[in-house]
Amino acid sequence: MIPIAKPLIGENEKQLVNEVLNSGMLAQGSKVKLLEEKFASLCNVKYAVAVNSGTAAIHAALNACGVGLGDEVITTPFTFIATASPILMLGAIPVFVDIDENTFNIDPKKIEEKITEKTKVIMPVSLFGQPYDYKPIKEIADKHNLKIVEDACQSVNASFDGIKSGALGDISAFSLYATKNMTCGEGGMVTTNNADYADNLKKFRHHGQSEEARYNYHSLGYNYRMSDLHAAIALAQIGRIEEFTEKRIENAKMFTEKLKNIKEITTPYVVPNVKHVFHQYTIKTDHRDKIIEAFKKKGIGFGIFYPKPLHLFPLFSKFRYKERDFPVAEKIANQVLSLPVHPGVSKENIDEIVSTIEEVFKC
Repeated sequence: MIPIAKPLIGENEKQLVNEVLNSGMLAQGSKVKLLEEKFASLCNVKYAVAVNSGTAAIHAALNACGVGLGDEVITTPFTFIATASPILMLGAIPVFVDIDENTFNIDPKKIEEKITEKTKVIMPVSLFGQPYDYKPIKEIADKHNLKIVEDACQSVNASFDGIKSGALGDISAFSLYATKNMTCGEGGMVTTNNADYADNLKKFRHHGQSEEARYNYHSLGYNYRMSDLHAAIALAQIGRIEEFTEKRIENAKMFTEKLKNIKEITTPYVVPNVKHVFHQYTIKTDHRDKIIEAFKKKGIGFGIFYPKPLHLFPLFSKFRYKERDFPVAEKIANQVLSLPVHPGVSKENIDEIVSTIEEVFKC
Protein backbone atom coordinates (compact mmCIF):
# COMPACT_ATOMS: atom_id res chain seq x y z
CA MET A 1 0.00 0.00 0.00
CA ILE A 2 1.24 3.49 -0.90
CA PRO A 3 -0.79 5.89 1.28
CA ILE A 4 -1.83 9.35 0.09
CA ALA A 5 -0.51 10.80 3.37
CA LYS A 6 1.85 9.51 6.04
CA PRO A 7 2.95 11.51 9.12
CA LEU A 8 6.64 10.95 9.80
CA ILE A 9 7.04 10.72 13.57
CA GLY A 10 10.54 10.01 14.85
CA GLU A 11 12.39 9.59 18.12
CA ASN A 12 12.77 13.34 18.67
CA GLU A 13 9.00 13.82 18.59
CA LYS A 14 8.59 11.04 21.16
CA GLN A 15 11.35 12.40 23.37
CA LEU A 16 9.86 15.90 23.46
CA VAL A 17 6.39 14.51 24.24
CA ASN A 18 7.87 12.50 27.10
CA GLU A 19 9.51 15.68 28.43
CA VAL A 20 6.08 17.28 28.60
CA LEU A 21 4.52 14.23 30.25
CA ASN A 22 7.30 14.15 32.83
CA SER A 23 7.03 17.90 33.49
CA GLY A 24 3.40 17.74 34.59
CA MET A 25 2.64 20.86 32.53
CA LEU A 26 0.35 19.49 29.81
CA ALA A 27 -1.61 22.61 28.84
CA GLN A 28 -0.29 25.68 27.06
CA GLY A 29 3.19 26.28 28.45
CA SER A 30 6.87 26.63 27.59
CA LYS A 31 6.77 24.32 24.58
CA VAL A 32 3.98 26.39 22.99
CA LYS A 33 5.94 29.58 23.59
CA LEU A 34 9.09 28.12 22.01
CA LEU A 35 7.12 26.81 19.03
CA GLU A 36 5.63 30.26 18.47
CA GLU A 37 9.09 31.80 18.42
CA LYS A 38 10.44 29.23 15.97
CA PHE A 39 7.39 29.46 13.70
CA ALA A 40 7.60 33.25 13.58
CA SER A 41 11.24 32.91 12.58
CA LEU A 42 10.35 30.36 9.88
CA CYS A 43 7.83 32.77 8.34
CA ASN A 44 9.99 35.89 8.87
CA VAL A 45 7.28 37.65 10.88
CA LYS A 46 7.18 39.27 14.30
CA TYR A 47 4.41 37.22 15.86
CA ALA A 48 3.09 33.66 15.74
CA VAL A 49 0.19 32.57 17.95
CA ALA A 50 -0.53 28.86 18.42
CA VAL A 51 -4.09 27.51 18.44
CA ASN A 52 -5.64 24.05 18.41
CA SER A 53 -6.60 23.72 14.72
CA GLY A 54 -6.39 25.34 11.32
CA THR A 55 -10.09 26.16 11.59
CA ALA A 56 -9.46 27.98 14.86
CA ALA A 57 -6.57 29.80 13.18
CA ILE A 58 -8.82 31.13 10.39
CA HIS A 59 -11.59 32.01 12.87
CA ALA A 60 -9.12 33.89 15.08
CA ALA A 61 -7.49 35.66 12.11
CA LEU A 62 -10.80 36.92 10.72
CA ASN A 63 -11.87 38.06 14.18
CA ALA A 64 -8.62 39.97 14.63
CA CYS A 65 -9.41 41.84 11.39
CA GLY A 66 -12.75 42.90 12.85
CA VAL A 67 -14.97 40.69 10.70
CA GLY A 68 -18.48 40.55 12.14
CA LEU A 69 -22.19 40.42 11.46
CA GLY A 70 -23.07 41.29 7.86
CA ASP A 71 -19.50 41.87 6.70
CA GLU A 72 -18.39 40.26 3.44
CA VAL A 73 -15.27 38.15 3.01
CA ILE A 74 -14.10 37.39 -0.51
CA THR A 75 -12.66 33.91 -0.94
CA THR A 76 -12.60 30.85 -3.20
CA PRO A 77 -15.18 28.06 -3.46
CA PHE A 78 -12.49 25.52 -4.40
CA THR A 79 -11.14 24.68 -0.96
CA PHE A 80 -11.89 22.74 2.21
CA ILE A 81 -14.95 23.96 4.08
CA ALA A 82 -12.82 25.23 7.00
CA THR A 83 -11.88 28.19 4.80
CA ALA A 84 -15.48 29.39 4.66
CA SER A 85 -17.12 28.05 7.83
CA PRO A 86 -15.34 30.55 10.15
CA ILE A 87 -16.85 33.35 8.03
CA LEU A 88 -20.29 31.98 8.92
CA MET A 89 -19.24 31.51 12.56
CA LEU A 90 -18.67 35.27 12.77
CA GLY A 91 -22.04 36.07 11.18
CA ALA A 92 -20.35 37.30 8.01
CA ILE A 93 -21.03 36.48 4.36
CA PRO A 94 -18.74 34.41 2.13
CA VAL A 95 -18.44 35.99 -1.30
CA PHE A 96 -16.97 33.43 -3.66
CA VAL A 97 -14.75 34.20 -6.66
CA ASP A 98 -13.80 31.68 -9.32
CA ILE A 99 -10.32 30.20 -9.59
CA ASP A 100 -7.46 30.23 -12.06
CA GLU A 101 -7.50 27.02 -14.11
CA ASN A 102 -3.73 26.53 -13.87
CA THR A 103 -2.95 27.28 -10.23
CA PHE A 104 -6.34 26.35 -8.67
CA ASN A 105 -6.02 29.54 -6.60
CA ILE A 106 -8.44 32.48 -6.58
CA ASP A 107 -8.35 34.45 -9.85
CA PRO A 108 -7.25 38.04 -9.12
CA LYS A 109 -8.91 39.31 -12.31
CA LYS A 110 -12.33 38.37 -10.92
CA ILE A 111 -12.02 39.85 -7.43
CA GLU A 112 -12.65 43.56 -7.92
CA GLU A 113 -16.13 43.10 -9.41
CA LYS A 114 -17.20 41.38 -6.17
CA ILE A 115 -16.15 44.20 -3.85
CA THR A 116 -18.97 46.15 -2.17
CA GLU A 117 -19.25 48.61 0.70
CA LYS A 118 -19.66 45.59 3.00
CA THR A 119 -16.40 43.92 1.95
CA LYS A 120 -13.95 43.73 4.84
CA VAL A 121 -11.41 41.06 3.92
CA ILE A 122 -9.99 39.19 0.94
CA MET A 123 -9.05 35.66 1.97
CA PRO A 124 -7.07 33.86 -0.75
CA VAL A 125 -6.07 30.24 -0.21
CA SER A 126 -2.54 29.08 -0.98
CA LEU A 127 -3.91 25.78 -2.20
CA PHE A 128 -1.98 22.50 -2.31
CA GLY A 129 1.20 24.33 -1.22
CA GLN A 130 1.38 27.02 -3.93
CA PRO A 131 1.10 30.62 -2.65
CA TYR A 132 -1.71 32.73 -4.03
CA ASP A 133 -1.04 35.44 -6.64
CA TYR A 134 0.17 37.96 -4.11
CA LYS A 135 1.01 41.13 -6.05
CA PRO A 136 -2.27 41.88 -7.88
CA ILE A 137 -4.36 40.95 -4.84
CA LYS A 138 -2.24 43.21 -2.62
CA GLU A 139 -2.83 46.05 -5.08
CA ILE A 140 -6.58 45.46 -4.99
CA ALA A 141 -6.62 45.29 -1.19
CA ASP A 142 -4.62 48.51 -0.84
CA LYS A 143 -6.82 50.31 -3.39
CA HIS A 144 -10.00 49.43 -1.50
CA ASN A 145 -8.56 49.58 2.03
CA LEU A 146 -9.19 45.88 2.65
CA LYS A 147 -7.31 43.40 4.80
CA ILE A 148 -5.79 40.19 3.44
CA VAL A 149 -6.13 37.01 5.48
CA GLU A 150 -4.02 34.30 3.87
CA ASP A 151 -5.38 30.79 4.30
CA ALA A 152 -1.93 29.22 4.43
CA CYS A 153 -3.15 25.96 5.96
CA GLN A 154 -1.49 23.93 3.20
CA SER A 155 1.55 26.07 2.48
CA VAL A 156 3.97 26.04 5.40
CA ASN A 157 7.49 26.94 4.16
CA ALA A 158 6.21 28.05 0.73
CA SER A 159 7.14 31.47 -0.66
CA PHE A 160 6.29 34.02 -3.34
CA ASP A 161 9.23 36.08 -4.65
CA GLY A 162 11.11 35.12 -1.49
CA ILE A 163 8.30 36.22 0.84
CA LYS A 164 7.19 33.32 3.00
CA SER A 165 3.64 32.12 3.38
CA GLY A 166 2.74 33.58 6.73
CA ALA A 167 3.95 37.01 5.63
CA LEU A 168 1.82 37.26 2.46
CA GLY A 169 -1.15 38.84 4.19
CA ASP A 170 -1.98 41.18 7.03
CA ILE A 171 -2.46 37.95 8.92
CA SER A 172 -2.08 34.27 7.93
CA ALA A 173 -3.56 31.01 9.19
CA PHE A 174 -1.87 27.59 9.19
CA SER A 175 -3.00 24.05 9.95
CA LEU A 176 -0.81 21.48 11.68
CA TYR A 177 -3.26 18.64 11.11
CA ALA A 178 -1.98 15.06 10.84
CA THR A 179 -1.65 15.05 7.04
CA LYS A 180 0.00 18.45 6.66
CA ASN A 181 3.63 19.05 5.61
CA MET A 182 4.38 19.78 9.27
CA THR A 183 2.12 18.20 11.85
CA CYS A 184 1.32 17.93 15.52
CA GLY A 185 -1.78 15.80 15.01
CA GLU A 186 -4.23 18.64 15.59
CA GLY A 187 -3.10 22.25 15.76
CA GLY A 188 -2.86 25.59 14.05
CA MET A 189 -0.82 28.78 13.93
CA VAL A 190 -1.59 32.41 13.13
CA THR A 191 1.17 34.76 11.98
CA THR A 192 1.28 38.54 11.64
CA ASN A 193 3.51 41.60 11.92
CA ASN A 194 0.74 43.57 13.65
CA ALA A 195 1.07 43.82 17.45
CA ASP A 196 -2.62 44.62 17.95
CA TYR A 197 -3.65 41.57 15.94
CA ALA A 198 -1.28 39.39 17.98
CA ASP A 199 -2.78 40.67 21.23
CA ASN A 200 -6.30 40.06 19.90
CA LEU A 201 -5.36 36.51 18.86
CA LYS A 202 -4.00 35.67 22.29
CA LYS A 203 -7.18 36.85 23.99
CA PHE A 204 -9.44 35.14 21.44
CA ARG A 205 -7.82 31.73 22.03
CA HIS A 206 -8.09 32.15 25.82
CA HIS A 207 -11.78 32.89 26.47
CA GLY A 208 -11.27 36.60 25.79
CA GLN A 209 -9.02 37.07 28.78
CA SER A 210 -5.54 38.50 28.92
CA GLU A 211 -2.82 35.96 29.56
CA GLU A 212 -1.28 38.44 31.99
CA ALA A 213 -4.45 38.92 34.06
CA ARG A 214 -6.75 35.92 34.35
CA TYR A 215 -10.51 36.34 34.88
CA ASN A 216 -10.45 39.77 33.29
CA TYR A 217 -12.59 39.17 30.19
CA HIS A 218 -12.06 41.75 27.46
CA SER A 219 -14.21 40.24 24.73
CA LEU A 220 -15.81 37.05 23.46
CA GLY A 221 -13.22 34.30 23.16
CA TYR A 222 -12.92 30.55 22.84
CA ASN A 223 -10.87 27.70 24.20
CA TYR A 224 -8.53 27.56 21.21
CA ARG A 225 -5.30 26.99 23.11
CA MET A 226 -2.68 24.49 21.94
CA SER A 227 -1.42 21.99 24.51
CA ASP A 228 2.26 21.53 25.25
CA LEU A 229 1.89 17.90 24.11
CA HIS A 230 0.94 19.03 20.62
CA ALA A 231 3.57 21.77 20.63
CA ALA A 232 6.25 19.21 21.50
CA ILE A 233 5.48 17.22 18.36
CA ALA A 234 5.44 20.40 16.27
CA LEU A 235 8.79 21.51 17.69
CA ALA A 236 10.40 18.32 16.44
CA GLN A 237 8.64 18.69 13.09
CA ILE A 238 9.72 22.30 12.53
CA GLY A 239 13.30 21.12 12.90
CA ARG A 240 12.68 18.80 9.93
CA ILE A 241 10.60 21.11 7.75
CA GLU A 242 13.40 21.87 5.29
CA GLU A 243 14.08 18.14 4.87
CA PHE A 244 10.37 17.43 4.40
CA THR A 245 9.96 20.29 1.93
CA GLU A 246 12.94 19.30 -0.19
CA LYS A 247 11.70 15.71 -0.42
CA ARG A 248 8.20 16.78 -1.51
CA ILE A 249 9.65 19.08 -4.18
CA GLU A 250 12.01 16.33 -5.35
CA ASN A 251 9.14 13.82 -5.58
CA ALA A 252 7.00 16.33 -7.46
CA LYS A 253 9.78 16.93 -9.99
CA MET A 254 10.11 13.20 -10.60
CA PHE A 255 6.37 12.86 -11.15
CA THR A 256 6.28 15.80 -13.56
CA GLU A 257 9.19 14.47 -15.60
CA LYS A 258 7.81 10.93 -15.80
CA LEU A 259 4.22 12.00 -16.60
CA LYS A 260 4.96 14.81 -19.05
CA ASN A 261 4.37 12.74 -22.20
CA ILE A 262 0.99 11.34 -21.18
CA LYS A 263 -1.36 13.58 -23.15
CA GLU A 264 -4.39 12.57 -21.09
CA ILE A 265 -2.86 14.20 -17.98
CA THR A 266 -1.95 17.77 -17.06
CA THR A 267 0.72 17.98 -14.36
CA PRO A 268 0.74 20.79 -11.76
CA TYR A 269 1.63 24.28 -12.95
CA VAL A 270 4.21 26.05 -10.80
CA VAL A 271 4.22 29.85 -10.96
CA PRO A 272 7.66 31.38 -11.72
CA ASN A 273 9.41 32.77 -8.62
CA VAL A 274 7.19 30.67 -6.38
CA LYS A 275 8.31 27.93 -4.00
CA HIS A 276 5.54 25.34 -4.25
CA VAL A 277 5.81 22.94 -1.30
CA PHE A 278 3.40 20.31 -2.69
CA HIS A 279 1.12 19.55 0.18
CA GLN A 280 -0.63 17.80 -2.67
CA TYR A 281 0.63 16.79 -6.11
CA THR A 282 -2.57 17.29 -8.10
CA ILE A 283 -2.98 16.35 -11.74
CA LYS A 284 -5.90 17.16 -14.03
CA THR A 285 -7.48 14.49 -16.21
CA ASP A 286 -10.79 13.69 -17.85
CA HIS A 287 -10.13 10.01 -17.13
CA ARG A 288 -10.07 10.13 -13.33
CA ASP A 289 -12.30 7.13 -12.73
CA LYS A 290 -10.09 4.86 -14.86
CA ILE A 291 -6.98 5.85 -12.92
CA ILE A 292 -8.73 5.42 -9.59
CA GLU A 293 -9.88 1.93 -10.55
CA ALA A 294 -6.30 0.97 -11.42
CA PHE A 295 -4.95 2.52 -8.20
CA LYS A 296 -7.40 0.56 -6.07
CA LYS A 297 -6.29 -2.71 -7.64
CA LYS A 298 -2.62 -1.89 -6.93
CA GLY A 299 -3.12 -0.50 -3.42
CA ILE A 300 -2.10 3.03 -4.40
CA GLY A 301 -3.59 5.82 -2.34
CA PHE A 302 -5.12 8.89 -3.94
CA GLY A 303 -7.20 11.92 -3.05
CA ILE A 304 -9.82 14.08 -4.71
CA PHE A 305 -9.36 17.56 -3.30
CA TYR A 306 -12.07 18.72 -3.82
CA PRO A 307 -14.93 16.82 -5.51
CA LYS A 308 -17.51 19.62 -5.22
CA PRO A 309 -17.00 23.38 -4.82
CA LEU A 310 -18.40 24.91 -1.64
CA HIS A 311 -21.07 27.02 -3.35
CA LEU A 312 -22.94 23.86 -4.36
CA PHE A 313 -23.51 22.70 -0.76
CA PRO A 314 -26.78 23.45 1.08
CA LEU A 315 -24.91 25.37 3.78
CA PHE A 316 -24.32 28.18 1.28
CA SER A 317 -27.63 27.99 -0.60
CA LYS A 318 -29.07 30.88 1.41
CA PHE A 319 -26.60 33.12 -0.41
CA ARG A 320 -28.31 32.15 -3.68
CA TYR A 321 -25.33 30.40 -5.20
CA LYS A 322 -26.16 27.90 -7.91
CA GLU A 323 -24.60 25.57 -10.45
CA ARG A 324 -22.50 27.27 -13.16
CA ASP A 325 -21.84 30.32 -10.97
CA PHE A 326 -18.15 29.41 -10.90
CA PRO A 327 -17.54 27.33 -14.02
CA VAL A 328 -13.78 26.93 -13.64
CA ALA A 329 -14.04 25.60 -10.09
CA GLU A 330 -16.83 23.24 -11.14
CA LYS A 331 -14.80 21.97 -14.11
CA ILE A 332 -11.63 21.47 -12.06
CA ALA A 333 -13.54 19.61 -9.33
CA ASN A 334 -14.35 16.94 -11.91
CA GLN A 335 -10.73 16.64 -13.10
CA VAL A 336 -8.40 16.80 -10.09
CA LEU A 337 -6.63 13.77 -8.70
CA SER A 338 -3.89 13.93 -6.07
CA LEU A 339 -1.03 11.42 -6.04
CA PRO A 340 1.08 10.44 -3.01
CA VAL A 341 3.96 12.94 -2.78
CA HIS A 342 4.83 12.98 0.93
CA PRO A 343 8.41 12.38 2.15
CA GLY A 344 7.67 8.71 2.76
CA VAL A 345 7.19 8.14 -0.98
CA SER A 346 10.26 6.48 -2.55
CA LYS A 347 11.53 6.58 -6.12
CA GLU A 348 10.30 2.98 -6.46
CA ASN A 349 6.84 4.08 -5.30
CA ILE A 350 6.81 6.84 -7.90
CA ASP A 351 7.84 4.39 -10.63
CA GLU A 352 4.98 2.08 -9.60
CA ILE A 353 2.44 4.92 -9.60
CA VAL A 354 3.61 6.17 -12.99
CA SER A 355 3.65 2.69 -14.54
CA THR A 356 0.10 2.12 -13.30
CA ILE A 357 -1.03 5.32 -15.00
CA GLU A 358 0.85 4.33 -18.16
CA GLU A 359 -0.97 0.99 -18.19
CA VAL A 360 -4.31 2.80 -18.06
CA PHE A 361 -3.42 4.74 -21.22
CA LYS A 362 -1.33 1.94 -22.81
CA CYS A 363 1.72 4.18 -23.04
